[in-house]
Amino acid sequence: MIIKCNINKTLSALLKQEDTDGDNKITIEDRGPKKFLLKTTEGRYLEICGTYYLSNLLQELMIQKESGAEIAQLNPDFIFEQPVDRISRLIKNFYWDGLTRTIDEKGLKKIIVDTKAASNEFFIYVPHNDTIAFNYYKKIVKKFTDTKISVIKLPPKITAEYARQIKTKPGILSLAFKNSPLRGRKEKLGKISGAPFVVPGGRFNEMYGWDSYFEVLGLINDGKLELARSMADNLIYELKHYGKILNANRSYYLTRSQPPFLTSLIKEVYDNLPKNKKNHDWLAECLEACIYEYKNIWMGKDRLTSTGLSRYYGNNIGIPPETEPTHFDAVLKPFAEKYNLSLQDFKKKYSENEIVVPKLDEYFIHDQAVRESGHDTSYRLDGIAADVVTVDLNSLLYKYEIDIAEIIKSEFDDNFLGESSSEWLSKARKRKILSTKYLWNERDGIFYDYNFVKKKQTGYVSATAFYPMWAGMATKVQVKKLITFALPLLEESGGVAASSKKSRGKITEERPQRQWDYPNGWPPHQILIWYGLKNYGYNKIAERLAYKWLYTILRNAVDYNGTIPEKYDVVSRSHKVFAEYGNVGTEFSYLTKEGFGWMNASFQIGLNFISEELRGKLNRLIPPEWIFMN
Repeated sequence: MIIKCNINKTLSALLKQEDTDGDNKITIEDRGPKKFLLKTTEGRYLEICGTYYLSNLLQELMIQKESGAEIAQLNPDFIFEQPVDRISRLIKNFYWDGLTRTIDEKGLKKIIVDTKAASNEFFIYVPHNDTIAFNYYKKIVKKFTDTKISVIKLPPKITAEYARQIKTKPGILSLAFKNSPLRGRKEKLGKISGAPFVVPGGRFNEMYGWDSYFEVLGLINDGKLELARSMADNLIYELKHYGKILNANRSYYLTRSQPPFLTSLIKEVYDNLPKNKKNHDWLAECLEACIYEYKNIWMGKDRLTSTGLSRYYGNNIGIPPETEPTHFDAVLKPFAEKYNLSLQDFKKKYSENEIVVPKLDEYFIHDQAVRESGHDTSYRLDGIAADVVTVDLNSLLYKYEIDIAEIIKSEFDDNFLGESSSEWLSKARKRKILSTKYLWNERDGIFYDYNFVKKKQTGYVSATAFYPMWAGMATKVQVKKLITFALPLLEESGGVAASSKKSRGKITEERPQRQWDYPNGWPPHQILIWYGLKNYGYNKIAERLAYKWLYTILRNAVDYNGTIPEKYDVVSRSHKVFAEYGNVGTEFSYLTKEGFGWMNASFQIGLNFISEELRGKLNRLIPPEWIFMN
């Protein structure tokens, strides 16, 4: 049965009655009667009751309005759809598409937009050795007569000084072209199209390093294998042309990387591809890139430490241009007072190098390392990030070593460019020994980061303590202790918190809340912990944690017009997180078209960890509603 109604008249009546706070959504905070009579074109009426169903109606009307229709043809199955099914369906069929971008003539106008660095002029930066891309962009930007777009060729070597010089000209960095991301790209300029990729959403309108791994898990789960493979191709392009997998492909991210997940991402994609020569050749190019990244970035001079373990690092100095204007006010205020300057004047003079403050420069080196860690920001790493070898990074590198060994042995007859699986297994054994020595705390039953300058563990309780379980680096005894002693410090009603409350410490005006700390929970932590528990046979605990997280996502989506944000307060089980720049994915009108990349993935993946019984329990979040026709 299809219900027809006039879209504009129905929308006007629905919003006037139910959207009492005027935010273009229908949520539990609205004070309408929560009971709406929908008039059909045949003069019949459908009564719809309850916040969730009314918000579904609003969304379905807007979907049809945006398609250009004047008369809606509504399917009641979508209006009264069970919440688990609805959210999962929207992610699979709409949100991934809404987050997909390309850097080509078709997609350029959408991808160059950067609200983090608002400007009337736009820039496309191209690697010095990608002549085809440079010529292509020089040609197509001439067609955008209403937008000023400049194409700039990067120098052969990207230095911190160069990065500082182009801070005032932030722009998008080119990525791969479709069908030839790794093989020289011989297409004619007129036929070139960009290799598509998924962005996180909201203000993050570019391809991010570690976000991509979790997005790829979601894409593969939802049958979008080619898009997942294209994501891998773009990451390989970054390694070949920028020397690292970037924090993200904007010019202000050129000097830092992000947590290394490439081997895991490649394996996920390859395991789902047909096994033929073309895909085997693709794997070979990917593997070569992974080995390059491991040796030149993570085991390179900037990141390998005297402990034999690696650290995060970033060699750019100064205030990161992508941050909110007030983000560093608490840090900068004492320096502004010392120089008898207003905060604004001090920021300007410091940014333009008119004032040299070595202590502040050192702080921003640590800040760059925090941002490379992906945990930007947290008191776990604040002011010390470049001085610590972290549990998360070294777990990820252990996974690289195991993955590379496995691929060499199983796919290349144990000889890849002169390297054998035994060499990489030896590296993994060494890292495991060093991680136990420096990172494991037997007394507390937890992995801590290690400050190699102070020569002691930080003692900061973080969800990253469970990374060794995901990587397979932890022993069975360590896992048992982690579950017994560490998990209770972090498990909350809505999932696992990023840190313990005690470790985070007291929040004051001088010491503001950081987003990667208690009480907030993040999708990557949840996903890695679920898989880590599964690795060691703790399936019931994984199911319990997945259910808590899914409940949090669904409760907020049901109560707040389908909201799917970047993160949650897992203590209050709320999307209302106001730390730093707030919560991306919550600002929309009528319906969200994107959700948020890794949150979408966590929902789809989380469903695989729970039973049908618990899935049914989630659907019962919606109280019984009643409808009738007359």
